[in-house]
Amino acid sequence: MSGGRPHAVSQELIAEAACELFLEQGYERTTVAQIARRAGVSRSSFFNYFDSKSEVFWSGLDERIGFLDAFLAVACPSPQPASVVAEAVREAFVRFTPDALALALVHSDAMGVVPGLTQEMATRQWRIAASISRYLRRTGEDALPADVHAAAYAGAVIAALRTWALAAGGRVSLDDVLASAMEAAG
Repeated sequence: MSGGRPHAVSQELIAEAACELFLEQGYERTTVAQIARRAGVSRSSFFNYFDSKSEVFWSGLDERIGFLDAFLAVACPSPQPASVVAEAVREAFVRFTPDALALALVHSDAMGVVPGLTQEMATRQWRIAASISRYLRRTGEDALPADVHAAAYAGAVIAALRTWALAAGGRVSLDDVLASAMEAAG
């Protein structure tokens, strides 16, 4: 019997361990086994929280994009679609704290994740744009303008996340940065 209570395992604990290792030795040289060992969990515990090493950065954002998609899928078409999109983004990202993603954005060179981060961020931006475009088309907007507007809104979300991360997230409100970005896009 061990001498004490086991520490609580959480997604955040594992992500923190992963990010420490990514900073120390780079993303490519870090293995899931090393992350699990640093977090004090088994490999299988790691996979209870993440499907892959890269998901450490993306799980929170993917969850928020899923929420945005679900919100817009049921939102009633409005004569003011920009306000509905802005509300959907606000609701999706309220209290979002992309700690691992923010750390990767700030330290992408040191972690050696620039190419992968760029590609994965573009994929998320496309997913956000696709959700918004579907909503805008339901409001009666033609396909091309809907796609262009959706791309602008999705770009605003990604730019806000980058700006927030680079401004040291704790000192600047993500909600405020998102609101400014959405206003600039709209």
